[in-house]
Amino acid sequence: MENVVLVIHLILALCLIGVVLLQRSEGGGLGIGGGGGVVSGRAAATALGKLTWIFAIAFLATSVALTVIAAQRSTGASVVDRLGVPAPAPAAPAGLPAADDLLPPPSGSSPATPPRAD
Repeated sequence: MENVVLVIHLILALCLIGVVLLQRSEGGGLGIGGGGGVVSGRAAATALGKLTWIFAIAFLATSVALTVIAAQRSTGASVVDRLGVPAPAPAAPAGLPAADDLLPPPSGSSPATPPRAD
């Protein structure tokens, strides 16, 4: 499902770019000049203008759909969990003795008592 929506999204993006490039420029760069544009009372009723709106709305709809699909697929799962690779155990830093080396050797059945300080 995600691949189908993604392909439609890419086709809409290319169509939107093409339709925008086909339109006639109405004014100078950055709105400088007497082009009218959005501020004028005349609405853009050309076929390319309407087609641009249709492609733009469909592009935004597929963007939202891809976001929702991606959010559903990643609910609480880590990338490592999806790969199925067990997480490595943390290694002890180099140069430090292991925890077993710090314990005294067992002395048999008698309990360990500290030496008397006579």
